[in-house]
Amino acid sequence: MMKLKYILTCLLFVWLYPAFAQQDSVATGNVEKANQLYSQGQFSDAAKLYEEELKKGVSPHIYYNLGNSYYKTGEIGLAILNYERALRLDPRYRNARYNLSIAQDKVVDSVDATPAFWIKRITRSFIGFYSSNSWAVVSFLFFLLMLVSFFVFAFSQIRKRRKIGFYIMIISGVVFVFSFVFSGIRKDQFVKHNEAIILNATVIVKSSPDKNGSDLFQLHEGSKVTVKSTLSGWSEIEFENGAIGWVEESTIARI
Repeated sequence: MMKLKYILTCLLFVWLYPAFAQQDSVATGNVEKANQLYSQGQFSDAAKLYEEELKKGVSPHIYYNLGNSYYKTGEIGLAILNYERALRLDPRYRNARYNLSIAQDKVVDSVDATPAFWIKRITRSFIGFYSSNSWAVVSFLFFLLMLVSFFVFAFSQIRKRRKIGFYIMIISGVVFVFSFVFSGIRKDQFVKHNEAIILNATVIVKSSPDKNGSDLFQLHEGSKVTVKSTLSGWSEIEFENGAIGWVEESTIARI
């Protein structure tokens, strides 16, 4: 019984391991000045300094602070963009995720909550909970656990141990496969860099990549889309509900 508890404890540790990510230090001169300006209510000036600091190197914490500054100035699209960029670098950044949800409540566009949509959204959120590297760590550790449990199942002389080893082998094998696939998906998302945020107050989505195309539907500031292709200053985008069309590239910013 004690050994079973020990094994379950190890499983829990392996699952939670990626959560213990270290935060980077961003206490530079510009950031300190920007933080001071923010505390004084000078949000636009603070945003400018955060933007300057990001030119030197990206940081989830600076993106988060920049998102807060834009939220305070009422620029919801830019706020959402920077919260998303913070989460792209650090999917476990709870403050950024919480503030993102608050900012998203102000977005005009909504999606019909069909069961298929919710399944897709929940799956995407679950996969996005860890980075590609974190999923790879989970996959590797569960692979090792699967091997150990296989040897217990194959060579133990005690029936109860073999039974426990078998079940742990099956469970760890399933987790290994899924986490390996999730790692690949997250890596693909990071490399493709194809998610974007609408920045204009209102954008008319066209049927073709030119202004003479038919009007299909409207999107508003802060809406998240997937960029499928680009052509001559236009981007073919897909909204969360599956609607597809073309918008001018200048109206969106990639996460």
